[in-house]
Amino acid sequence: MDEIVAEFIRRTILKIPVANILKILKIWNFLPESQLETIKLRQNKESLSQEVVELCQKKRASLKEAAILDIIYHQTCPNRKIWTVYEMNKIPGEEVVDLSDMEEFKDSFKKILQRALRNVHISFRDSEDNSVWIRIAWGTPHMKPNQYKTTYVVYHSQTPFVFVSHCRIKRYIPVLCQDFETCYLTPLQERNFETELDMDPRIIHENIKEKERIQRVTQETFGDYIQPRLEFAQYKLETKFKTDSKKGILAEREEPFRCLVKFSSPHLLEALKSLAPAGIADAPLSSLLTCIPHKAKNYFTIREK
Repeated sequence: MDEIVAEFIRRTILKIPVANILKILKIWNFLPESQLETIKLRQNKESLSQEVVELCQKKRASLKEAAILDIIYHQTCPNRKIWTVYEMNKIPGEEVVDLSDMEEFKDSFKKILQRALRNVHISFRDSEDNSVWIRIAWGTPHMKPNQYKTTYVVYHSQTPFVFVSHCRIKRYIPVLCQDFETCYLTPLQERNFETELDMDPRIIHENIKEKERIQRVTQETFGDYIQPRLEFAQYKLETKFKTDSKKGILAEREEPFRCLVKFSSPHLLEALKSLAPAGIADAPLSSLLTCIPHKAKNYFTIREK
């Protein structure tokens, strides 16, 4: 067992209340009962976590098994997370995806997310209440997934609801919401602010006007309908180095810099539409992005005027 897995298990044990440690380890079912009986619960948490790590090292626990332990902890203590409830809505003209086959759903979910983000670690665990728990550790195009920057998704079979834990990296939410293919997810907390204010005069919602402006501009830009499905767009960018100083090699360069800017997503236009309401980008978006459905092109050239 490498040091990364050992540290991951140690941190997970430190998060678990002492009264729940033995219960969670039994549910995990990775360590045999005979070894669990040797664990001394009446010691400081650091020593206890190290004792569990040593037992796991003997069995060579993998990252996959450590991730399952973390899922069980959150299943046992769900109130340690802040959850947002999303409702799945059918896209007009599309048949609703049959999510009753959970194995097919897991396979599709994993493939779509890995294709979109590349460096992402996904784990699944079924629950006794017919729900599936999905643990997502996010990475970047150049860095491996960080096991301490995770998002949890809980889907209850045969229901239109999906529960998503608070994600510190907001740019991943639009991608995550598109993994349900012919359905799109709507946060249930998007309610009428005036109704809520009437319920309790002490409630004050910040930036109401700004949120309303963003919603209005987004609707004016994209319309109040589902966007055409587009998975890829590419821009050819040409630009020149500008400076007031005549010094430097770049200042004397006459030839413009050229590069390609690529955008890809299982549903690119819906992803762009959700950027401003999610707080990821300012509204309105650049016309270079919003013009895609009007020009009906996948390739664009950007030149300075």
